[in-house]
Amino acid sequence: MTISDDLPKRSKGDLAYSVLKTGIASVPIAGNAAAEFFQLLVQPPLERRRDEWMRDVSDRLRKLEEEGLTIEKLQNNQQFVSTVMQASQISMRTHQQEKREALRNAVINSARAIFPDENMQQMFLNFVDDFTEWHIRLLKLFNAPPPVPGLSGGGLSTVLEHQYPQLQGQREFYDQVWRDLYVRGLVVTEHMHATIMGRGLTQQQTTPMGVSFLSFISES
Repeated sequence: MTISDDLPKRSKGDLAYSVLKTGIASVPIAGNAAAEFFQLLVQPPLERRRDEWMRDVSDRLRKLEEEGLTIEKLQNNQQFVSTVMQASQISMRTHQQEKREALRNAVINSARAIFPDENMQQMFLNFVDDFTEWHIRLLKLFNAPPPVPGLSGGGLSTVLEHQYPQLQGQREFYDQVWRDLYVRGLVVTEHMHATIMGRGLTQQQTTPMGVSFLSFISES
């Protein structure tokens, strides 16, 4: 048995939409008009998002099938099925490409059984759901911070703003992103503005859990 090109046409995302549409339609007077407006506004991009997700994940799973992984084995892997369901639902809630790529990679890594702890997998998927793409970018950056030419000392914020000039003047935003990473135990340093000298600016700032999280959401 191979992974079929005949992909399912309905998902839990569609079920949630149907429930919401039914609920809107039950509202007196303006209910039906509101439901039709919602359908016109949301359904087409939602369906495109769903179809892109299924094609992307299926293509990657076919490559694993060519390497010897059977669909029967995946069907009997309850941990993998749970990961697919959770990641699929999260993917329907975001348009951000880096988050969708992270979810796809998580599914593939789960299929390859690289991460055996199912509780850790669920927690990491929840992280992706809660995070923005900037959370992922910052974590990747400070997993192996590049040197800043001519800089002998400064804060991690200096490294960040050099790498991403669009964040200059956005301290309040990226400080919150960094706090989110720290609270979840993914980075070792609580603040980005303490002065660090010399090679300390290029030292890894991710915790072991942060490294595991990045591995889980990265293409292998």
